[in-house]
Amino acid sequence: MTDYVRETHREFLKASRAAVADRGLQQILGRLGDTLGRKNREAWQALPNSDAIRERARSIKDATLADLATHLATLENSVVARGGQVYYADDGAAACQIICQLVKERGFQRVVKSKSMTSEEIHLNAALEQAGIETVETDFGEYIIQVAGHRPSHIVGPALHLSARDVARILSPVAGETLPVEREALAAFARRQLRSKFAAAEVGITGVNFAIAETGSIVLVSNEGNARLTTALPRIHIAVMGIEKVIPRFQDLAWFLKVLARAATGQKLSVYTSIITGPRAAGELDGPDEFHLVILDNGRSKILGSPLRESLFCIRCGACLNACPIYRNVGGHAYGGVYSGPIGAVLTPLYDGLAEHHHLPHASSLCGACQAACPVKIQIPQMLIQLREQLHEETPNDSRGESRAYRLWAAVLRRPWLYRWSSWWATRTVGRWFRRQPWIRRLPAGLAGWTEHRDFPAPAPLRFRDWWRRNSREQP
Repeated sequence: MTDYVRETHREFLKASRAAVADRGLQQILGRLGDTLGRKNREAWQALPNSDAIRERARSIKDATLADLATHLATLENSVVARGGQVYYADDGAAACQIICQLVKERGFQRVVKSKSMTSEEIHLNAALEQAGIETVETDFGEYIIQVAGHRPSHIVGPALHLSARDVARILSPVAGETLPVEREALAAFARRQLRSKFAAAEVGITGVNFAIAETGSIVLVSNEGNARLTTALPRIHIAVMGIEKVIPRFQDLAWFLKVLARAATGQKLSVYTSIITGPRAAGELDGPDEFHLVILDNGRSKILGSPLRESLFCIRCGACLNACPIYRNVGGHAYGGVYSGPIGAVLTPLYDGLAEHHHLPHASSLCGACQAACPVKIQIPQMLIQLREQLHEETPNDSRGESRAYRLWAAVLRRPWLYRWSSWWATRTVGRWFRRQPWIRRLPAGLAGWTEHRDFPAPAPLRFRDWWRRNSREQP
């Protein structure tokens, strides 16, 4: 491993230990499984034929990616036919340049944004601010972390890592007074604060949950009214989407609406589902004068032709985070990128480089809870294994002790007589030492990391082959 990779690995371990030691964060993460996790499971149980519906949504994604260029071309033609404009960005820098140029060319300086993980991915806020453009997040969670200067800690709940007391402390300086530690009062303050921003904004920027190629429509799914205000009040609406967000037909949308809210928050349907097709038409009372759609690649086309293509099925619901035992212990910030949890452990190395994020493919127990929770059945554990294999090929481990241990184990497994002798010796020595104590509390040297937080099962005092031989004689 390079020095840089070792450093990022140490940073992940350091952040994880800090998260585990943070009692307040542990209480918040503990409630995550009891609330969102439970609601997710109940929502699927209440949906008839849920497995078939999830399979249908998955098949639509699979078929769309198989002919992605055609669907993107159809989407572009449909958007342009309805008065919008389409731009393609190879990477985040190009997308930010396009958006900043659209704003500055018109002499505008005030932007409001609704929640968008894609804009977080390309660090759009920083680019706008650097260009002298005032940018305000209008989703309550995003607004909180913007004021605090934090990264999102969850795909659906960006401020999930903060308690009501934390939020009151963060927003009180903005209010110029000490705000009460009550969720309703804090939300009311944010509503008052943002109302004037909506009224003054010249540009509204959103993400895209789904883009319908057939009609040129974009779909925004949210539980707050800020997305509709962001798209209806400003004179210009700019939407930014990854190339994988396109779906072919309007009728395909129903399958994804059935699974998205259930997977994300346990709801049958989100409070707001907005379908926006181009700028305001003649006779319409609200909506923007201009509609611009920025379609982002940022490494996705490379993933499209790789064995990890399935990662592009993701609809950003956050269900895998809610189910993951690792995420529910270390939270989102330990992952070090915009995307956290199991899907983040796949996407961040793919987008930002595997060597730079060597730790993420190993930040999983491979228990499969993420795949079971995923509304489109992404095989996340299998992809994590593939990334581990790829990492080993690109940056082989230079630990001599570990290499010797693997070679020794391989030699034993290739020789049945040696395996039989080794297991016999282990039961006669180590097995007898722990006959009265079935758990090893502390392992030596480099193995101590395992027993630092959990016990290790001791070797059995009797081999299975001996147990089988004894019992097969007694019971023919």
